[in-house]
Amino acid sequence: MQTAQSLPRSLYADTSVAAPVTPLFDMDARTSVAIVGAGFAGLSAALHLAEMGVDVTVLEANEPGWGASGRNGGQVNPGLKFNPDQLLAMFGDDLGRRMIARAYGGPDFTFDLIRRLGIDCDARQTGTLRAATHAQTVDAVRETARQCASHGMPTVLLDAAGIQAATGTSHYSGALFDPRGGDLHPLNYARGLAVAALAAGVKIHSGSRVLSISRKDGGWALRTAKASLTANKLLITVNAYADGVWPGLKQSLVPVYSSIVASEPLPDDLAARILPHRSVLYESSHITVYYRLDGQNRLLMGGRGPQRRLDGDRNALSYLIRHAERLWPDMKHVRWSHAWNGQLAITPDHLPHVHEPSPDALIYLGCNGRGVALATTMGQQLANRILKGADAQLDLPVSAIKPLRFHALWPIGVHTAMLWGRLRDAVGF
Repeated sequence: MQTAQSLPRSLYADTSVAAPVTPLFDMDARTSVAIVGAGFAGLSAALHLAEMGVDVTVLEANEPGWGASGRNGGQVNPGLKFNPDQLLAMFGDDLGRRMIARAYGGPDFTFDLIRRLGIDCDARQTGTLRAATHAQTVDAVRETARQCASHGMPTVLLDAAGIQAATGTSHYSGALFDPRGGDLHPLNYARGLAVAALAAGVKIHSGSRVLSISRKDGGWALRTAKASLTANKLLITVNAYADGVWPGLKQSLVPVYSSIVASEPLPDDLAARILPHRSVLYESSHITVYYRLDGQNRLLMGGRGPQRRLDGDRNALSYLIRHAERLWPDMKHVRWSHAWNGQLAITPDHLPHVHEPSPDALIYLGCNGRGVALATTMGQQLANRILKGADAQLDLPVSAIKPLRFHALWPIGVHTAMLWGRLRDAVGF
């Protein structure tokens, strides 16, 4: 039997507000909607259901925000992997336009929700920079900028001089700036959502891993190590930590580790040269590196790393530190205080997946590294769908669960893809 794991050490864990009280589920109970997983999507859905008067119980294997929701880069970014015109070509005018509106409007939804709930999570809507690292990515960034402009988005294309002024480095050839993006303290945000959901009447239970789900009396029976929960409807939002909660779900995605290092607070003069407007940045490249300055002038650098749990090993992330020193040579004199990682769910088509195995059950996962805003806004939509059924429109396609062939070999595949991607980035193709 698996037991709850303590929150891994990170900058967020060391600087977070106190976790809300979410006791063990140890007594049989009944609920209208059972939600498995207390990350952004599950907590947002629970909150919105409770605000509509629905009785909701959330079962979480560890604690709210334990997974990617409490360990990510803290970037609140708009959009999906694919450009707007690609989404229209793939999904048609109606669904395609709704996907564009939902994904690119996710940051506004998220920051509005934070303001409405009064969540203290260092939220700042200071914009997102998508920076081009070489000629090929310059063309890609320009094309994205063209499409965003044609869809009436408030984006700005920066040339080499513009992105240098925005970052204090000459490393980039251009960038797309989207003012809707920003950043936050993700663990404090997750805990703030949990507090708001509890206040709205949601019951949240930590350390309550769901061991099995089965049909019972026309609804669902969820069994943990201590008790059983009977529910009329079911929502599963476990993302990369699917385990065996639903047949084939774990095998339908790749749980890739993403890593972050954080510096000690930088001197004011150095911080003023690095991201002076406090926009967040991610590089347009084959192996993405992303970074931001937090409210205390700490530089957080993230990217793909070892496909194993780090437990504070900064040496394993020396490539991120070296990259920071290439961008800003003065960073060679800075101490790095934290290193951590966690898994995010990558899907084969690089799109989030909504599965509806029955009219009273929904599954959502696969944010592909864009989960802060997307999971939050989809939480509202999932709440409407689980409550109202097919009458409630979803702004993502509903698909069947498709297990990947040779899924057990995913660590080898990810390692190979990372090496190939870094080679391509190094030579600029």
